[in-house]
Formats: sequence, C-alpha cells, structure tokens
Amino acid sequence: MTEELMLTGCKRNNATAQEALYNRFSPRMLGVCYRFAKNREDAEDMLQEGFIKVFTQLHQYRSEGALEGWIRRIIVHTCINILKKNKKFADSVDIIHATGVHVREEMIPSIMQAKQVVECIRSLPLGYKTVLNLYAIEGYSHKEIAFLLDIEESTSRSQYTRAKAMLEDILIKKKIINKPAKNSNFLGAVSPS
Repeated sequence: MTEELMLTGCKRNNATAQEALYNRFSPRMLGVCYRFAKNREDAEDMLQEGFIKVFTQLHQYRSEGALEGWIRRIIVHTCINILKKNKKFADSVDIIHATGVHVREEMIPSIMQAKQVVECIRSLPLGYKTVLNLYAIEGYSHKEIAFLLDIEESTSRSQYTRAKAMLEDILIKKKIINKPAKNSNFLGAVSPS
C-alpha cells in the first residue's frame, strides 16, 4: 500500500490502512521508545500511546517533510510526556555547558556493539538518559529540551555533560570501548545537525 493510500485510509479511520501504517513504522518507533523506557513493556506502552496520538492527529499532517519524521516527533513527545508524569527531570545538577556528541566510529568497532551501547544508554539515570537521547540522537537543542522537560536550559546542558561522562565510564567498564588517551574524549565535540 502506498503512503498516500495509507494516509487517505487512516484519515477515514480505515482499519486496514491504520494497520499498514502501524506495521510500516512501529518497528523503528519501538526503537525510539525503547531508548526512553525502563524496559520493553514500558516501551510498548509508549508506542501504543504514541500511535493513538498519530492516528488522532493525522489530519494535521500536511505532507511537508517525511511522514516518518512527523510520526517520530509525536512518538518522542509522547515518551517525554509519559516520563514527565512519572518523574521530575530537574534533579540537582551543576550548571555546566556542554558540546554536542557524536560517537567516533573507531571507538565502536562493530555493529554488534551498537546494541550494547544502547543498553548502556538505557542504564543511565532517567534525566541523563532522556537529555542524551533528545540532544545527541534526536537532535533537539538544549533550549528545546528545557521547554519539553520543564527544566532550565543549564540543567539540560549539565545533565548532558554528566550523561556523556557516565556513559563513557560504563562503556569502558563493560570493555565496549578502550579507555581514551589522556586528552581524548570518545565523544566528539560536533553538535548534532
């Protein structure tokens, strides 16, 4: 089924079109939810709630940009709203200014280790994990993150900086990466695009 037919059918509440849309995008969106969730059940709950919003808000999609990007944004916002209901993000942190993050390819030598890295990110405290996901992976600015999470921009920056340091320690302890050279950082200083 083409994307256009799916959209038309979904807007008419056609179950077949809704199932097609869900089947096409849910595997990737579950991955997004999984990065924010404590476990698979929570991720699946986030996914379900997110797709309910996708179907109820589909009439707002104007075919400007990729449908997947529009769905992803709704899923991310759904995950954040669920997390906000359950936990405050403004835990005590220092005000530290951070730079962007990109994992250097030579530091993660195999695709097999990508799953281990995701598991390590998921083991971070909630605030750190959420800010790291939003900034480094989803590409939100600290200003946008602060607005989404109802925290100060400096808190977002601080939690991001601490998340990078904690993630590096976890990856080294699990021998996923080697300890970087003295003046090196396994996370680059390039901001996400």
